[in-house]
Amino acid sequence: MHEQQEIHERMRSAVLEGDAALARELAAELVRTGGDLAAAVELGFAAGIRRVGELWEEGEYFLPELVQGAEAMKAAMEVLRPAFEAGRSAAEPRARVVLGTVRGDLHDIGKSLVGTLLTAHGFEVHDLGNDVPVEGFVARARETGARIVAASALLTTTMAGQRDIVRAVADAAPPAAPRVLVGGAPTSAAWAAEIGAAHAENAWRAVAAAEALLQH
Repeated sequence: MHEQQEIHERMRSAVLEGDAALARELAAELVRTGGDLAAAVELGFAAGIRRVGELWEEGEYFLPELVQGAEAMKAAMEVLRPAFEAGRSAAEPRARVVLGTVRGDLHDIGKSLVGTLLTAHGFEVHDLGNDVPVEGFVARARETGARIVAASALLTTTMAGQRDIVRAVADAAPPAAPRVLVGGAPTSAAWAAEIGAAHAENAWRAVAAAEALLQH
């Protein structure tokens, strides 16, 4: 147990220090040794990026540290995501999810983390990347038979794109349209309720929210 805590702390520190090479190396070693991928993400790398965000808000970190931490997190996720997908059961997935960041928004660290955690929990995730137009979400949802469309917005100026996605998804595939899940720093439960979507305040809540949507 102590050894695992030490490994998780090294992962957390790699992100905090913005050391992308070390983050990638630790992720690769985890995959090679068959370690617990979900625990490493939650207790290691993601714990690091959460702390980076806190230090940014507290004024202890500035833009260079924020960017470096995000790049370290991204480097680790690039190694871990294929491992999650390879380890997924050959059985039918719990549900298919179309995931992306809305048009006009280039942020993808949080969105990618959501995709990684959903994959780890048995969902089949179709990640469209960032700056995705409304029609991109709709077309992929129709193509894959997705039950959930998850749309991230990290800027107040792009939040309206989430409303457009809710409307377009409902118009494109009634009455069995996918449910829409929204998230991102400027979003809230109140905003989600206003536009007719479910809400997740962070990546871990996104998994719980997706699971809840399958019950409806």
